[in-house]
Amino acid sequence: MMTGYNKNIRPVEKDGDVTQVTLKLTLTNLVSLNEREEALMTNVWIEMQWCDYRLKWNTSLYDGIDIIRVPSKSIWLPDIVLENNVDGKFEITLYTNALIDSSGCIYWLPPAIYRSACSIKVTYFPFDWQNCSMVFRSQTYSANEIDLVLTNEEGRTVEWIVIDPEAFTENGEWAIKHRPAKKLINSHYSKDDLEYQEVIFFLIIQRKPLFYIINMIVPCVLISSLGLLVYFLPAKAGGQKCTMSISILLAQTVFLFLIAQKVPETSQAVPLIGKFLMFAMTVTTIVVMNCVIVLNVSLRTPSTHIMTNDVRQILLNFVPRLLRMQMSLWSPKDAQPCPTSRRRSSLGLIAKADEYVLKTARTELMFRQQIAREGLMKSVLQKIQSTCLCLQCCGPARSCSLRGYNRQAQEVFLFERPLRVDACCLGCCLMEMRAFTADQQLIGTVCQRWSMFTPLLEIRDSDGTSPIRIQGPCCPCRCYSNQEFQVVSKIGDKLGKIWKKWPGFNEDYNMDHEYFGIDVPLEMSPKTKVLVLAAAFLLVSSSHT
Repeated sequence: MMTGYNKNIRPVEKDGDVTQVTLKLTLTNLVSLNEREEALMTNVWIEMQWCDYRLKWNTSLYDGIDIIRVPSKSIWLPDIVLENNVDGKFEITLYTNALIDSSGCIYWLPPAIYRSACSIKVTYFPFDWQNCSMVFRSQTYSANEIDLVLTNEEGRTVEWIVIDPEAFTENGEWAIKHRPAKKLINSHYSKDDLEYQEVIFFLIIQRKPLFYIINMIVPCVLISSLGLLVYFLPAKAGGQKCTMSISILLAQTVFLFLIAQKVPETSQAVPLIGKFLMFAMTVTTIVVMNCVIVLNVSLRTPSTHIMTNDVRQILLNFVPRLLRMQMSLWSPKDAQPCPTSRRRSSLGLIAKADEYVLKTARTELMFRQQIAREGLMKSVLQKIQSTCLCLQCCGPARSCSLRGYNRQAQEVFLFERPLRVDACCLGCCLMEMRAFTADQQLIGTVCQRWSMFTPLLEIRDSDGTSPIRIQGPCCPCRCYSNQEFQVVSKIGDKLGKIWKKWPGFNEDYNMDHEYFGIDVPLEMSPKTKVLVLAAAFLLVSSSHT
């Protein structure tokens, strides 16, 4: 069959016939996409089919042999290569054997590792999409000699890149979203030109941004946000402000350098993350300049600098009016004559101030006026008013009043406890606590009820109803243990508790103090919370009677 066969002659029976070559591309691995070199590396199988009338045979003459395998270099090939390669290797990787059936049709499936050109768009890095293509055409035959078409299977043209799920290896950085294919006819060329027809396979891929979010974007945002903390430092800490700002600026420069190493060296577009870093670096630079100006102004003293009248006009007249502050206007007539002699140096005071700053904790310098903790119990200021005679004669059972204030030093409530004799066996001697608002309106009353073994308190509203009771354990006064007083409703539902923590025998005996606390739900009404607080103070006083 191969006798007299010439592989350099195109397989046509008569002059003017066109040999049809079908193409199909199977992708097995998207190896990598080098953004700096703008090169896509893929591992593919190229399926090509055509018919050669010279390779037909009669199967009955050859024992029914239907298909044979021959070396691909011994038959005619259409010389189809990757046009947009970047490494100069136009041919396939391995010349595998070709399958020839008895009708003369040839099936050739060679593997190839291609490095094709891919224009990178870095505008939305690292949330970008890239459109890479692989262009195939014949380097020897024009459209008048061969016809390049896409493979037709089961009456349907395969207009896409085939991916075998069993053989495909997924890339860790890129996800393939679309993979169309088409035959392109360049009408501005003639059929005699090799560029007239070509088959293009597209790979539209999306970058997986998780790696860049964790290792680049989140650190950039966190480091840039630290620039706002510079303004929380005191004005005197100008050196620390400048040091912190410059450190942030250096860190941003490092991340900008990392981004520049990843994206291609192009001036057509700038990545969004690069724009963000440039903006953050500009803001940090402005912060450094601001810190220098503030440090220069804050260290000025009357002995070293003299404030001009123009500055006084701006600070004492224009700025207060801009801030809607009410103050008398300043005029140059109010200015006092500046002393001609220079005052003595204040280096000694500055040295002492520096020593004080070094020895004092920064948190103490910055937050000296901060209120200790949140919560109603921490903002209550107790003012117990009792006469000397009542204090000496009646002791803990004396009459007293307790006022509560908020953080703005405004009175919130008033507790009053009348004088009672320490004899709970008599109904008229049971303890009582009245709660009033700041304008002396009655909120409610906490009354002690007679009980043989356990303490019992009853909370009444201003109209006399009793929705809540407080029940305690047996012998709550001097039991050396932690105790809980349950806050229950009229029907017995548990609403909260008042707990008492025993401080220990040593503190209880020598210091004579105890720890009380309240646990109530947030949805409880404010008036009820105030009455529960009054009950807690009544328990405190009863524990010392």
